[in-house]
Amino acid sequence: MQTTDPTGIFNRNKLSEEFSNVLPDEARLKLDAILLEIQTDFPEICYSLEYLNTKFRSFLTPQSTCGQKLESLFQAAAELTTAEAPKWEFIAARLLYFQFSFHLKQEEIRRELSDFYKKLVYLTRQNLYGSYILEHYSREELLLAETYLKAERNNLFTFSGLDLLLKRYVIRTHDHIPLESPQEMFLGIALHLAMNERNDRMLWVKKFYDMLSRLEVTMATPTLSNARKPYHQLSSCFIDTVPDSLEGIYRSIDNFAQVSKFGGGMGMYFGKVRASGSNIRGFEGAAGGVIRWIRLVNDTAVAVDQLGMRQGAVAVYLDVWHRDLPEFLQLRTNNGDDRMKAHDIFPAVCYPDLFWKMAKEDLDQNWYLMCPHEIFQAKGYHLEDYFGEEWERRYLDCVQDARISKRTVTLKDIIRLVLRSAAETGTPFTFNRDTVNRLNPNGHAGMIYCSNLCTEIAQNMQAIEEVSKEVQTTDGDTVVVTVTRPGEFVVCNLASLSLGHLPVTDTTYMEEIVSTAVRALDNVIDLNFYPTPYAKLTNQKYRSIGLGVSGYHHMLAKHGIIWESEEHLKFADTVFETINYAAILASTSLAEEKESYSLFNGSDWQSGAYFEKRDYHSEKWLALQKKVATQGMRNAYLLAVAPTSSTSIISGTTAGLDPILKRYFLEEKKGSMLPRVAPELSPATYWYYKNAHLIDQTYSIRACGVRQRHIDQAQSMNIYITNDFTMRQIFNLYLKAWEEGVKTIYYVRSKSLEVEECESCSS
Repeated sequence: MQTTDPTGIFNRNKLSEEFSNVLPDEARLKLDAILLEIQTDFPEICYSLEYLNTKFRSFLTPQSTCGQKLESLFQAAAELTTAEAPKWEFIAARLLYFQFSFHLKQEEIRRELSDFYKKLVYLTRQNLYGSYILEHYSREELLLAETYLKAERNNLFTFSGLDLLLKRYVIRTHDHIPLESPQEMFLGIALHLAMNERNDRMLWVKKFYDMLSRLEVTMATPTLSNARKPYHQLSSCFIDTVPDSLEGIYRSIDNFAQVSKFGGGMGMYFGKVRASGSNIRGFEGAAGGVIRWIRLVNDTAVAVDQLGMRQGAVAVYLDVWHRDLPEFLQLRTNNGDDRMKAHDIFPAVCYPDLFWKMAKEDLDQNWYLMCPHEIFQAKGYHLEDYFGEEWERRYLDCVQDARISKRTVTLKDIIRLVLRSAAETGTPFTFNRDTVNRLNPNGHAGMIYCSNLCTEIAQNMQAIEEVSKEVQTTDGDTVVVTVTRPGEFVVCNLASLSLGHLPVTDTTYMEEIVSTAVRALDNVIDLNFYPTPYAKLTNQKYRSIGLGVSGYHHMLAKHGIIWESEEHLKFADTVFETINYAAILASTSLAEEKESYSLFNGSDWQSGAYFEKRDYHSEKWLALQKKVATQGMRNAYLLAVAPTSSTSIISGTTAGLDPILKRYFLEEKKGSMLPRVAPELSPATYWYYKNAHLIDQTYSIRACGVRQRHIDQAQSMNIYITNDFTMRQIFNLYLKAWEEGVKTIYYVRSKSLEVEECESCSS
């Protein structure tokens, strides 16, 4: 079988000659060098330049301009991508980068940007770069940083990844002309993240640049987009506890608007807000309930569109015992009163263990829905402030209290509403509150009521509380001063390890890369622009981070591991224990260098309960437990696995923890069909890439349970169903997830249902 291209030189010349009259000599020689490089790096006959030449010429017309010809060249390569010849997506990326770099070079010459330092000065003057970079680094340091740039790492991009990065992430002028290469983007981010390092700062610049440019670690979309820029909002998501007061509710909606304005997503817990028909100042039946307020949140999400890019995104959480639950579960469905709908929010339900225990026993049992305000009036406590056995005792006590009105439904009725909504809309998301709070390493300092927009964050929460409002006059100037107690306004600082690109069995390498990523995330906390002061206070108090992963299925396929196997579960257990150990080691080392987070004393980290709850009893773990108790921890929370839709495309790997949807498919984009292919697809990996909807979902749930032991927060895990699934089968998957210790479930993805992916948490 012939594996080389016998007509390579001829076709390379023909392609080069097509540009002889439209490209400068230097650029044409560069194109010829790239075509020669492609021949050398992809010698198989299926990547022959003859195919490229033929496809390219089919796009041409007599009127084709230079720009159109260059676009036709990389488009031709992209469309040659097939399951049998998947590497055309890398060839297409090289040709796309040639076109981009040609135009970038022209702009650099025109604007006299002869080196990296001059470019940064220009970008800063144009208010495209934050002035803080030039204020913190000398010219000599920036010229040294320029030597770190590795242009050859552009060859790591797939066409889809490079296309997305160039269109959405590199810095462009106000009239949309790009002025930053991908490698300069990574270096700019590294300069920002290392800015406050006191020791070996340029070493950390290089380490941050290397992990990003090798596509081994991806920072969250807001960090990739906004680091180095004037408005450097680097965090993906925020979580607020909505209080049961008019002022508090509107403050929470205002906080959401501010977060959305700067590109963040939001999780909002509505479990404290009184139910419909409850009393207000003693007037019975006066309260409108949570649905009216959620509709305001929905309208805010639509109105505050994130810099014109997309509308705001928010998940709204409610407890399964809240009296407004039935209406809440129909917010996004297509039937019923449209005045009770909120189609642009993502509903999520918080479940205690008792609900699942009773549902497992008998779905015909009664379940009681109550108003949190009435409970507080009658009992003097907030039921949502408890979890586990204490919550169960108080709930049953409330059920027996005649002063509290009940809405009695069967468990079957609740489950039916949940499953109907899940099958129709992909939501509600699931939050298993007792599992989360039992494993909260900072339970001594607070309560976790809900998760975020993508269900991977689990951190202490507390509502913002107004203390006073008074009029003050100073020097004849009268102002109204409102004093608030800041509560705990959760911030998600996210990054992901690209498992498909990492030697996950090399513990030394993994400890090094995890340590670098943890330091970068810890620096995000101090370098961030915060949309609200409450977010800044909470972030600095807990210094919480969320290191996650992408490329999970990519990793399994590379290692020849079948998804539906016990080997998968064992491998996941080993890999995530390695990651967790490395993350804890990195955080305690940072604490020794920079000090612990303020609430370390009394935490499960300090007492050792964190390690006991996870059965970490080996000599290695016991030594780390002792080190943590002595040195402290820099970060209150460490690991959280986000969906990573956009950033996994950039790094050319599979999204988050998800199995692939298809090994190969065509994506329609601006009138053309772009082939998409599973990463590193080859005869060796082909059969390890099983489509998500064909996988036995119990293996996905069991794997999630195995990983959860090593993840202090949660995971964005999707359940994939087909039209053949019965309601009982879907219910059994929910029950299985609870039994396996899974903290949260993200979407239920039906094969006939397209649901929007969260882009805020796409780390």
